[in-house]
Amino acid sequence: MTEKRPWATLPFDCKYRLIDFNLSNTINANVKSVYMLFNQGKTKSVFDHIGGGREWHLDSVDSRYFIHFYQDFLQRKAEGRPYFESVIDYLNKSKSEYTVFMGNRMLCNIDLAAVLKIHEQSDNELTVVYKKMPRNQIYHQDEILEVDERGNVTGNHNSLDDRSDNELLNLSMKIFICRTDRLMTALQEGQNAGAPVALLDFFNQMMGQVKTQAYEYTGFLSNIFDIKSYYDANMAMLDPKKFASLLYSKHKVYTKLKNEVATYYSATSDVKNSQFATGCLVDGKAHNSLFSRSVVIENGAEIESSIVMANCKIQEDAIVKYAILDKNVVVEPGVKIIGSAEHPLVVKKNTHVLSDVYGGE
Repeated sequence: MTEKRPWATLPFDCKYRLIDFNLSNTINANVKSVYMLFNQGKTKSVFDHIGGGREWHLDSVDSRYFIHFYQDFLQRKAEGRPYFESVIDYLNKSKSEYTVFMGNRMLCNIDLAAVLKIHEQSDNELTVVYKKMPRNQIYHQDEILEVDERGNVTGNHNSLDDRSDNELLNLSMKIFICRTDRLMTALQEGQNAGAPVALLDFFNQMMGQVKTQAYEYTGFLSNIFDIKSYYDANMAMLDPKKFASLLYSKHKVYTKLKNEVATYYSATSDVKNSQFATGCLVDGKAHNSLFSRSVVIENGAEIESSIVMANCKIQEDAIVKYAILDKNVVVEPGVKIIGSAEHPLVVKKNTHVLSDVYGGE
């Protein structure tokens, strides 16, 4: 699924992309200048989705966004040149008093204005957002925070190095806030000292060098780091409480708009606990599943506990269970695609499935 697209543009809950949540979080906090860093060769889907940025109000006179390539940082460092130069230049021209950094794997709807207010009231140079999470929802490379009773970060370590018996760990959500002038100075000093090129690694290192405050987030969070966690995050949207917590809080989530006809459910359709985007044609069975735009489910077809992305066609009497079908997949009549809840089976984009596929062992 990420062969030609970054994690950030993976579809989510029928009509959204993961990047929508970070963009919405920033815009809802009145952030008007956004700098995005992607891997080279994987930005086509980013431009296709964001376009001019109208849906996130990034096309106004006083708003703007920039996209840069991570590989350029690596090349500059290898050549001995200042590799944070473009970031420092951007921060300087932004004229912003504060800067927020966000990673791309933590799916949440957070009030960044509230985080900033707490940061302004403290005498710490850096504020990091965290949430108490069970071990099975933490990636082995995620950062765990050590937080004292006053909410200050006393240490941080990789989850692989955690030796505690705690059932819940203080998972860093990869969201940081600090003064812009202080960040520019830190970046300048960091590149002179050979600091990590990846900005997330830079901020993790910075936590151990400056006074850092921890802000505990208590809302809905999905930590998406593999197929299973991506599948679970989507399936969680079939739970009304989790769906409302993420998408119907007081902060709106914006996405690219498409004007299409409503989904049509015929007399033969059998739909239970499922979500559909616009433009779908449903003649068959859909239980506990999510469907993006313009999906066709023919008579006798059965889809259960699956994620079906845009423009897929499941033909007569086909069966799809515990699977993720990427865009434009065609499933021939009578074909079975069967995975499991622990190991959802993924069918690549544009695949024409002619015979049975089993997985989830």
